[in-house]
Amino acid sequence: MAKKGNRTQVILECTEHKNSGLPGTSRYITTKNRKNTPDRLELKKYNPILKKVTVHREIK
Repeated sequence: MAKKGNRTQVILECTEHKNSGLPGTSRYITTKNRKNTPDRLELKKYNPILKKVTVHREIK
């Protein structure tokens, strides 16, 4: 039987783009282990609209 995992799918959204007021959004989907990282995830990812690497924070 398969184990029930702690990994959940999360959505990362760009913080700089959100504050800039430009149209559109930069979002990425990834997974995290909820047991090891209970707080919100922050990763540096590429934003194609701003054309630079920015901080993306987990939403919801």
